[in-house]
Amino acid sequence: AAYYEERARGGVGLIVTGGISPNLAGRVSPFSCQLSSSRQIKDHLPITSAVHRGGGKICMQILHSGRYGYHPFAVGPSRIKSPISPFSPWALTGWGVERTIKDFVNCASLAQKAGYDGVEVMGSEGYLINQFIVKATNKRKDKWGGDYESRIQFPIQIVKSIREKVGKNFIIIYRLSMLDLVENGSTWPEVVQLAKEIE
Repeated sequence: AAYYEERARGGVGLIVTGGISPNLAGRVSPFSCQLSSSRQIKDHLPITSAVHRGGGKICMQILHSGRYGYHPFAVGPSRIKSPISPFSPWALTGWGVERTIKDFVNCASLAQKAGYDGVEVMGSEGYLINQFIVKATNKRKDKWGGDYESRIQFPIQIVKSIREKVGKNFIIIYRLSMLDLVENGSTWPEVVQLAKEIE
């Protein structure tokens, strides 16, 4: 709180926090931060209050690590192990995908109640949302896999559902990968397409 308040007083217009998971499976490591219950709001209030006291604004980054999770509860669109974790992710069921979307929405709503001015949805850098978008990590046969239009429905539904929940006066930032750096990653026209759909 003191760190962020100092930056707000120094003239930083908008601060974005480090990644906060929307559920247990989304944690980067076993003891990483998570916001999924109203009981956790009190842990965030000192931070948001300090930034506002300093005259700034702050958004909370919602980050679901997906297959990058360094724990045995990691999940992904498909059961494809990442090169940076010793654990293979569990493939989300159709119900699990829907539940995860709701967890993103719940996390954003709790962030709003905790005094954040908005959220940044982490849709890049190979984390869960990016894993759904990219053909190399999404081998699903249901409506969340297949062609590009189907694979990008996951982030679109997350952003659309968050907006419906938090109203129009709450910032939503979507962090978009310009370049995947993996085989079968998104092409530039696909990146532009997703940006327009998210907007």
